Amino acid sequence: MTYVRRGKGEQFMERLGGRAIVVVGAGTGIGAATVKRLCEEGARVCVADVNLEAANAVAGQMANAGHEAFALSVDITDEASVKACFAAAVERLGGLDGCHVNAADLRTIFQDSDALDVDLAVFDRTIDVNLRGHLLCTRAALPHLLESGRGAIVYTSSSASIAGEPERPSYAASKSGLNALMRHVASRWGKQGLTSNAVAPGFVMTPELEAKGEVPPEWIDRCIAQTRSTRLGRAEDIAAMVALLLSDDGRWINGQVIHVNGGALLA
Repeated sequence: MTYVRRGKGEQFMERLGGRAIVVVGAGTGIGAATVKRLCEEGARVCVADVNLEAANAVAGQMANAGHEAFALSVDITDEASVKACFAAAVERLGGLDGCHVNAADLRTIFQDSDALDVDLAVFDRTIDVNLRGHLLCTRAALPHLLESGRGAIVYTSSSASIAGEPERPSYAASKSGLNALMRHVASRWGKQGLTSNAVAPGFVMTPELEAKGEVPPEWIDRCIAQTRSTRLGRAEDIAAMVALLLSDDGRWINGQVIHVNGGALLA
């Protein structure tokens, strides 16, 4: 096993040497951090995002660091766009070993009130992106992952799927549905060598949130107080779990929702 130096003397295993992986929703935040981690572990990565400019920036950073990464545009609500993206990615990568589906339209969260008042357009958009779009990505990726013989798919879920919150019913329903989709994929194709899992992050302070300074200090204090940890989550925390699940170290983990939340929710 090759070890690679990673800042301040840290080392980690190059577990993904040569693996061909697509990350959907990779232009910012958790997706961008995941691309970086996968590349550092030796993977060849397609950086797919509806924001092609952001995807190009992430892929460019990785390429400049000596990794193999390239960007493609994808709108996961559009079946033709999803098919075209995966076809182009597989052609360039020469196959597909792993996929992380991380896309979400977070603009709708702030309009997702409660079951009585939520605008049905908000509900429909949330389901369209967080559930139907993930199904489209699954359908596009599965034949190639099965052909690989060591395929793995990881979805980004949320603790909202089981927390029973008094708000965000559309978001919670979409993530609960995503967990069900993940388990279906594991049950249907696990015997053919495919693993399917979901990572459910707690509150993560992405670089974008930090840069905007829009998260009130009192909110941060409240979130930390609710965890069994000394800090909030970082995008790198989620990326590390995704890398594990896409590697051989995660081959006996299948059909699971793994909560990475600093102990905010004990499930």
